[in-house]
Amino acid sequence: MAPKILIVTGDAAESLEVLYPYQRLLEEGYEVHIAAPTRKKLQFVVHDFEPGFDTYTEKPGYTWPADLAFADVDPGQYVAVVVPGGRAPEYLRNDPELRKILKSFFDSDKPVAQICHGPLLTAAVDGLRGRRVTAYPALEPDMQAAGATFKDTEAVVDGTLISSRAWPDHPGWMREFLTVLRAKAPVS
Repeated sequence: MAPKILIVTGDAAESLEVLYPYQRLLEEGYEVHIAAPTRKKLQFVVHDFEPGFDTYTEKPGYTWPADLAFADVDPGQYVAVVVPGGRAPEYLRNDPELRKILKSFFDSDKPVAQICHGPLLTAAVDGLRGRRVTAYPALEPDMQAAGATFKDTEAVVDGTLISSRAWPDHPGWMREFLTVLRAKAPVS
């Protein structure tokens, strides 16, 4: 049986930050489940940059079904968790079931891959204190407030925590995550 990886997300997650790791991890031979506040079809978004805009724009993206609700997740069944960005982390960080899930991954020293605004979730469970991370650059003050040292680079590995700025950094982020994952939970 293939090791299982959990992706935690919700509506308004960045399409590429959910579906790229989902497909890449399946390709590697892992079993991947997507969990959300409820088991339903999720509406992802696409963030892009327009000339003259001071920040990114948001457009409707792909829809995708959540395999299970946060309340139904047994973190002990999973070898790692992926925390995508987008707007979803802004409201998901308030979900007590999700905070319990994420805390268990940190407590068990299992790999956590976070990208873009995803670190808002890991900050909510005090998972960043004393660590080196990257995130969407506008979150630098949030990362520092969470007790982390912020690095504006493609990917940062701090033990079993692998972080990245945003979807343009996917190759470096997944390369680093897979290096950690293969060492901790190889596919047979």
